Amino acid sequence: MDNPQITHHEFALFQRLIYRLAGISLADTKKILLVGRLSKRLRHYGLGTFGEYYRMLASGDHPQEVQMMVDLLTTNETYFFREAAHFDLLADIAAQRRGNTFRVWSAACSSGEEPYTMAMVLAETLGLNAPWEIIATDISLTVLERAEIGYYAMERATGIPPELLKKYCLKGVREHAGNLLIQQKLRERVQFRHFNLIAPDPRDLGQFDVTFLRNVMIYFDQETKRKVVAHMLPHLRKDGYFVVGHSETLNGLSDDLASLRPTVYCRREYRALHREHA
Repeated sequence: MDNPQITHHEFALFQRLIYRLAGISLADTKKILLVGRLSKRLRHYGLGTFGEYYRMLASGDHPQEVQMMVDLLTTNETYFFREAAHFDLLADIAAQRRGNTFRVWSAACSSGEEPYTMAMVLAETLGLNAPWEIIATDISLTVLERAEIGYYAMERATGIPPELLKKYCLKGVREHAGNLLIQQKLRERVQFRHFNLIAPDPRDLGQFDVTFLRNVMIYFDQETKRKVVAHMLPHLRKDGYFVVGHSETLNGLSDDLASLRPTVYCRREYRALHREHA
């Protein structure tokens, strides 16, 4: 069955809606993506137009469907050990802070590859019995449920060093052949939580030694970027590190942050202390 067509006006309605709910600036070039991801929801409800679907979402009577729409439009591609230099930095910082409770935030964690990579790095650096924890958050309930299970297609494991793959992952057999499961001892060290970066949950996440917010700021406009950083900064320890993706920058978004090197930031008053470790 062919996907329904979307008018310019209907697309503009969804652009405004996803911006209001998730802060994402959906470019005009994403029209095909939106149609591809949401058409099955129209068919599910027997709706003929995107306008009808929009009115259903805007009515306030279907909060679960609103969450489903957000899930479908905010799921991003990720993989294990993406931008590996950041995990080398994470290992160095963890080693320097050995003995204290070491906390890391994987914000916009998507399907979980980033926080599980962090867990492998910290298990290797500090050990599984050491006091460390990872909080992984995302706006999508769908990807959080998938991430918590820790079950992936084997081809997604190409970035995992063979020795870590053997040590922390179970290779599927029989009906699970071609897949892997993150071992329970590692899954237990990652807490997955629902969290909207532009409208954060009032429950306190605590403070973190290192915060990763990678490859998501590219979807925000400048105003939203400033808002997101302002929401996240209270959770960064005074001597903490804030890490973004290689195509991103925090320059000009906060007077409180200073660059240590491309993609790595700290509080401005602690820059001199950090420089030797960055």
